[in-house]
Amino acid sequence: MTRADTALADRPAQPTPPRRPHWVLRRVLWPLRNLWRSLTSMRTALVLLFLLALAAIPGALLPQRELNEQKTLKYISDHGTLGTWMDKLQLFDVFSSAWFTAIYVLLFVSLVGCLTPRLIEHAKSLRAKPVAAPRNLSRLPRHLTTTVDGDPEEIAERVSTNLRGWRRNVVVRNDAATGDDAATGKVVEVSAEKGYLREFGNLVFHFALLALLVSIALGKLYGYEGTRSLVADGEGLCNTSTAVYDSFRAGAMVDGTDLNHFCFKVDAFSATFLPNGQPDMYDAKMSYTKGAGTSAGDWHQRSVKVNDPLRVAGDRVYVLGNGFAPTFTVTFPNGEKRTQTALFIPDELQTMLSSGAVRFDTPAGLYPDEDVRRKNQIAIEGLFAPTADYQGTLLSSSSPVPNDPQVAIRIYKGDTGLDTGLPQNAYSLDQSLINQGRLQRQAQVNLAKGASTTLADGTVVSFDGYQRWVSVQVSHDPAQDWVLVSAVAMLIGLLVSLLVRRRRIWVRLVPADSDRTGTDDGKRRTVVEIGGLARTDQAGWGEGFEEQAAGLVEPGGGSAKRMSRWRKL
Repeated sequence: MTRADTALADRPAQPTPPRRPHWVLRRVLWPLRNLWRSLTSMRTALVLLFLLALAAIPGALLPQRELNEQKTLKYISDHGTLGTWMDKLQLFDVFSSAWFTAIYVLLFVSLVGCLTPRLIEHAKSLRAKPVAAPRNLSRLPRHLTTTVDGDPEEIAERVSTNLRGWRRNVVVRNDAATGDDAATGKVVEVSAEKGYLREFGNLVFHFALLALLVSIALGKLYGYEGTRSLVADGEGLCNTSTAVYDSFRAGAMVDGTDLNHFCFKVDAFSATFLPNGQPDMYDAKMSYTKGAGTSAGDWHQRSVKVNDPLRVAGDRVYVLGNGFAPTFTVTFPNGEKRTQTALFIPDELQTMLSSGAVRFDTPAGLYPDEDVRRKNQIAIEGLFAPTADYQGTLLSSSSPVPNDPQVAIRIYKGDTGLDTGLPQNAYSLDQSLINQGRLQRQAQVNLAKGASTTLADGTVVSFDGYQRWVSVQVSHDPAQDWVLVSAVAMLIGLLVSLLVRRRRIWVRLVPADSDRTGTDDGKRRTVVEIGGLARTDQAGWGEGFEEQAAGLVEPGGGSAKRMSRWRKL
């Protein structure tokens, strides 16, 4: 073997470089693990909860399409390009938008991933023994050292008895540092802890929040809402089909064929107002029945007020709004009459000045030619004032109370579009028909109740009076009870987590050295070290810790008043 070979043999072997992890671990699994850890942290859950509340603000400030589509479309048209972009960002469908749903789902996943390990950890802590005493109790925020008569085991039993209501663990061991004899070197340590309900209340709060989110989501999936405006003269509806509603919004799991079957009708409506014109209370007298209601005995009466809905067949019937429905009668040249009651929509809520429109078809046989018949239809558009107040010739209203009801109307003659089959706005005329000359204005008049006006061809239009109408909403939410239970559980859990205090206390009992204590009367004495620690704050025990701690080892357990204070800690 050459010298070079010997040198190579004596050289220490080079360590094998570690293998580089597979790219799947580095590029896929590890990033997903880090993403999951970030998503399931409590900080992320709090951020998502804040974002969810922030995302709900546009839904409260902007008109929502599912609640009032006409108002939403008007808002978009009034704001031009800005309104169009807001619509593209789904700001008018906030609670069904993709971004709101994404925040909702992420919050749900974050809470599940965050709370599940905490629940497991809390379950383990409930079965675990209290933490053993630290080596140096004097470093704790609360500390007391005293010497009492008795041996350590006797004092330990006394302390354990006085700590009723605490989870306790007593450990007896021999400490060679305290003496050569096993009897004199016996050390007893008492560990006690209370306040486990604090973490339990915290978990209840967060799981109840999770249940609340799930309940709301299920309510949206399996619930529905339908709105309808009804004249308060006995008009009603039966909840048998979506076609009976003016607007209907259903959850993704509702197809509208299995609605809860009931019927109701609005018999009368009354409203009271404050002196400034603001509404004070609405009261709708309703008759309702479950099922078809074939006999008079099946119907029941109920007064429905604001925040006091009619509950029937698992659904709720709310009164959302109200207004006036003027009644017009058109007497055609041949003497035939047509009467209609049309709903007018309030333009000014404090005075209930309302606007609307109504269309009349000509009587059969009055005009044999079909084209001539279409050219002689009557349309009325105008304002209704509950209490007339004229500014010159302009009609206004001074009060929402119908003291002097009058109308200001424009009467048109021509093709109203009733024969086209196309949908029309029930509260206004088609302006394009007026611009094309297919509807021509015949008169513009102000009419009081009972007054009339006559057109050039002899047609008479009269204002007969008014009726009240109400807007009702039928709401079905199968998860509403769970929402209530979850909200109550959240409140209880929050109160428990705020009021219950987490406390730990350790007591170390060491036989006293007679030389150190300066006594040699033959009595057994014990050095007692007591340390207290609060899990929720720095000092935590409040005033009087020394007095209360001393009561643990006093003969007879100390005074009753002192021990009652101790057990409340």
